[in-house]
Amino acid sequence: MDGAHRRSSTLIGAVGLAVAAAGPVMLVRGRLGRKEIRAELAAQKITFPDHGLPASLACFAGRPVQTGIEAHAYAELIKDHVVHATGGRTYAEITEELHAGGGDDEKLARLRQTAFMGETLRGSLMSAYQAWHLTTLVTGLGALLTGLGAAVFATSRALTPDRARRR
Repeated sequence: MDGAHRRSSTLIGAVGLAVAAAGPVMLVRGRLGRKEIRAELAAQKITFPDHGLPASLACFAGRPVQTGIEAHAYAELIKDHVVHATGGRTYAEITEELHAGGGDDEKLARLRQTAFMGETLRGSLMSAYQAWHLTTLVTGLGALLTGLGAAVFATSRALTPDRARRR
């Protein structure tokens, strides 16, 4: 085996080891991220109502929000409530209406507060949902990198003759 071939094989092996080492780090970070999301959602003590849910959310009745999927479902429930309360108007639209009327309409000011709180809570839950998906991606990439790195390292070993490995 000439020097260039040996160096190439060594480099390929080193890349394989580096990629294989990065995979478990990503797996651990994905699992820890998922655990952190669960803990944060549990700390909020959000529970779906036992009754009165839309048919699409009935399967969540009485359940606590503990996962990204459940956070998304609860965010949809909040969206429905805000749309119903505001007649479909957004916080920005209500604010514009309030300012156009001189800002003295107490009923409109309370409605604006309702829209603000609902949209803020919904945004927070949607962030948990997006983070949930991100942890899934990180975990999947970690598994992929672990396997890919091991395969690249094994390939580098297969390209190196036995006598060159013993030196």
